[in-house]
Amino acid sequence: MSHDGYDDIDWPEDEPRPRDVKIDEVKEVLLADLFARDPDGVFYQRQIEILYEREFFHWITGKALNELAAERKIGAETREYSYIKIRFYWARQNRYWRRRANEVAKIVLRYSDQEFTRGLGRHGEMMFDAALPQGGFLPRAKDVKVWAGKVWIETGHDLDRIFTRDGVNYGVEIKNTLNYIDRFEMHTKLDMCDFFGVVPVFIMRMAPASYLHEIRLRGGFFLIFEWQLYPFGYERFAAEVHKQLGLKVSCPRAIEEGTIQRFVNWH
Repeated sequence: MSHDGYDDIDWPEDEPRPRDVKIDEVKEVLLADLFARDPDGVFYQRQIEILYEREFFHWITGKALNELAAERKIGAETREYSYIKIRFYWARQNRYWRRRANEVAKIVLRYSDQEFTRGLGRHGEMMFDAALPQGGFLPRAKDVKVWAGKVWIETGHDLDRIFTRDGVNYGVEIKNTLNYIDRFEMHTKLDMCDFFGVVPVFIMRMAPASYLHEIRLRGGFFLIFEWQLYPFGYERFAAEVHKQLGLKVSCPRAIEEGTIQRFVNWH
């Protein structure tokens, strides 16, 4: 991923960030590619961020969209539904965007349902619970707040798992989400691993290069699997989400061997 830009830098809280030059590049790409290629399409912000995440950070794409909307180069509107707000974008010449927006919203509402999102989290954990032992990583504990006689009391967080191989203990965090892990949460999990004396491992669908660099600096490892894992029985819905929205979701029977092998090679 080519993610050069100011947003890779941790700026002091009292110092304003300069405008990231990458925003202009994203604006050009979105206008020439997405909105020109599909002038009848209606997209929402998270969707666009994911479509272009191999080239640009989510937050850079979000800023570019906001600027394009403010400049009236694209249409934009935030619509509120039963339990979420969705920010839509469309080409200016699209006069019938509302109908398509409602179609998109029906899909987004379905996979944003709290029961379904909880199920996604549990399913991701279950998939890697099954896959990691095949690479020789043995489960030792889950939902960890206590380890080796130490109790974490600084925050209300816990570590998803602790796995062990060849005498090395790994504190494993599994994130089966479309969005990035919250940065404060990531730092907390890194601190917890230091506290417990285990090696941090983040298994995530996607993360920005700056996050991955921070994990490396703390002696940790990251395993990116890119496609969100839907539970068994949701094959048809996963196919619909991918076809209609282009989102990276799938319903595999197992984690690919090569994914776990990357962890084995690092170990």
